[in-house]
Amino acid sequence: MIRWRSGTVTALRREWPGAAELMVTVDGDSIRALAYPALTGLPRVGDRVLLNVTALRAGLGTGGYAFVVALPDRLPADGEITGHIVKSRYTPLQAMTASADEQGSAQHDLLESADSLDGMPVVVADLHSALPAILAGLYAAYETGSCDARAVYVMTDGGALPAWFSRTAAGLREAGWLAATVTTGQSFGGDLEAVTVHSGLLAARHAAGADVAVVTQGPGNLGTGTRWGFSGVAAGEAVNAAAVLGGRPVASLRVSFADPRERHRGVSHHSLTAYGRVALAAADVVLPDLPSPFGERVAEEAAGLAGRHRLVTVPVDGLDEALRGCPVPLSTMGRSLDEDREYFLAAACAGRHAASLLHQ
Repeated sequence: MIRWRSGTVTALRREWPGAAELMVTVDGDSIRALAYPALTGLPRVGDRVLLNVTALRAGLGTGGYAFVVALPDRLPADGEITGHIVKSRYTPLQAMTASADEQGSAQHDLLESADSLDGMPVVVADLHSALPAILAGLYAAYETGSCDARAVYVMTDGGALPAWFSRTAAGLREAGWLAATVTTGQSFGGDLEAVTVHSGLLAARHAAGADVAVVTQGPGNLGTGTRWGFSGVAAGEAVNAAAVLGGRPVASLRVSFADPRERHRGVSHHSLTAYGRVALAAADVVLPDLPSPFGERVAEEAAGLAGRHRLVTVPVDGLDEALRGCPVPLSTMGRSLDEDREYFLAAACAGRHAASLLHQ
């Protein structure tokens, strides 16, 4: 159940598109809080704020934030309701958005008959932290003049619901590495909204002009230590969506030799489940050509995917430099590039392979 608190804003620490980080005094303690101004209005120093502190008190990985629910003494003016799609439906915090695929939207006529991705490469990953590494691999080709791609992020609703939470996506957009974000399902806050991953991919291609799409959940994935109880299993469904719409699915493997959990060392069991059991359509599964003995282990563990998918070995030469040139910090499960190099190289290889498909 929700744990509620009332506090007073003492400082506005920083802002990025869609979000504001605050310091709030609650019962004599100073805590970090996050507000989404489009939902609550922008808090000011001295405002009383109503907070949801449930995840913070439980010590969950939400970035250590309480979340602003309302400014009870200074409610924002009523905004115009421009759409008919309800997110967080039938909860006290439901909000309405305008979806690209709904009747009356500027993109509806374009998407009403859209039914193909026209062979567009669609890179699929199970963790949000793969997004900047995939783009680093994609744009490594661009830096040499061989790839001039417009990349769009299609965000599923397995992790964070508001795209505004992601400083990574905001930084990639500011740097010009992302042309747009499309939020799908119950997620919201993208440049475009879409009802499903299928319509989100079509919106990325036809409304946002994508040459390449990257599909992954927002930050804050949900895992239970079981084979099926992980939000990233939806990566397999994204492969199916890309294939049925005539795209070129590219499966980014989750690879690590630094994760302390054995089930995630080498090729994560989540990648083997998503691509080996959930994905019914064929994808290009990218194997990073890592130095021995890492590359051999990845190839051995991924070999069982060859019955359905195309296994593609991609060199890692030059990708270290590309990753170090990324405009946003690289971090997965609290580990940096130097601490989990193989994870980021595997994702960058998927981006490099997607770039090669643009010339086929």
